[in-house]
Amino acid sequence: MSVKIRLQRHGKKGKPFYWVVAADARAKRDGKYLEKIGTYNPNVNPAIIDLDVDKAVEWLQNGAQPTDTAKNILSYKGAMLKNHLAGGVRKGALTQEQADAKFAAWLEAKAAKISDKEAGLSKAQSDAKAAALAAEKAVNEARIEAAKPVVEEVVEEVVADVEEAAEAAPETIDDAAAKAAE
Repeated sequence: MSVKIRLQRHGKKGKPFYWVVAADARAKRDGKYLEKIGTYNPNVNPAIIDLDVDKAVEWLQNGAQPTDTAKNILSYKGAMLKNHLAGGVRKGALTQEQADAKFAAWLEAKAAKISDKEAGLSKAQSDAKAAALAAEKAVNEARIEAAKPVVEEVVEEVVADVEEAAEAAPETIDDAAAKAAE
């Protein structure tokens, strides 16, 4: 039986979510699998990949062949590197401690790259929000400037109407009361 490490699609339409599984090559895409190795969520930036590297390496050493996308995911998480280093240990090219040290150094460098990307994305988002706010303020100021002449005309008309009404009306309430009393 030939075994493939591949993605099994889950999630809803337009929002895919994948399981990384070891499955018989003859099984359906979303069918029966031998073991679930991890998950992959491409809906966020950066994509969230949760992978059991040791299980993946175990399957690779037992002859499982990853598909192209699964191979990229395994490389991204370091499973392919760990498998390569394990092959070097078996051949005697390096010791297990040296292999572990190389893998740990690679993981640290990868974590630094990911944190830099996340920081760059958050900075880009905050810059975009600031630019949108500045553009909105400029539009609002332009609207206010465009409306000033109209508002001034309306205010002048209201003031004129009030003055006319004041001239036509009795001068004070006391005067009106005195006239009413007479």
